[in-house]
Amino acid sequence: MAKKFYVVWRGVKTGVFHDWPTTLALVDGFPGAQYKSFPTLAEAESAFRSGPPARSPIATAASKPRVVRTDHADAVSAFDTVIFCDGACEPNPGKAGSGMAVYRAGELAELWYGAYNPAGTNNTAELNALLQALMLARTEIQADKTVQVRSDSSYGLNAVTKWAAGWKKRGWRKADGEIKNLEVIQELYALYQEIEDDVKLQHVSAHVGIEGNELADRMAMLAVERREVQWREYDGELDIDKLLKMRAG
Repeated sequence: MAKKFYVVWRGVKTGVFHDWPTTLALVDGFPGAQYKSFPTLAEAESAFRSGPPARSPIATAASKPRVVRTDHADAVSAFDTVIFCDGACEPNPGKAGSGMAVYRAGELAELWYGAYNPAGTNNTAELNALLQALMLARTEIQADKTVQVRSDSSYGLNAVTKWAAGWKKRGWRKADGEIKNLEVIQELYALYQEIEDDVKLQHVSAHVGIEGNELADRMAMLAVERREVQWREYDGELDIDKLLKMRAG
């Protein structure tokens, strides 16, 4: 892959950076982040001095943002396999489903949907999506792939990476009582402990136009619409523009 240089106009730190992982850490999840890649250092430095491009009037607080594809290829090329996972519930609590969008070698490769629950919640849907993503991540790791799992669920990610260890020490109880969704959290934590040295978990902002997150959301709603309990691979055309027009959660 050709060398690229990255300008961050708005992020944790601004400037010109020489690699995508560094840039990603500065902009991922940062409100209103503005960044772009350039083929040469001279172009990047010039662009940084010139200031950020004007924002599209479409992406305002009063309207749903368009899918942002700036550097999306870089984001999903930093690892051999990138798995976006998401859950949806309508209403909450109510009919819930989960979805995944899988990128390999920087390209959308597969979409999955399932885990329908007629009496679920948004949290259960997110946890089921994360569990399935970690199962797939384990398979990819066993095939010697580098893997990242990206989720917009702070609850799910925190439960696995921060809270579960303490809960387990206390006999799987919180200081103030029982743990909701305990069974799936226990399964998630056991799986995460097995692969944590080889998988990168990353939080992404929800409904801000991140392509993989939006596609996983569409699959979660498809699971609800089709009442699909088992995980199934989406067998339609992987036309991103058409997929994004599907029902959103």
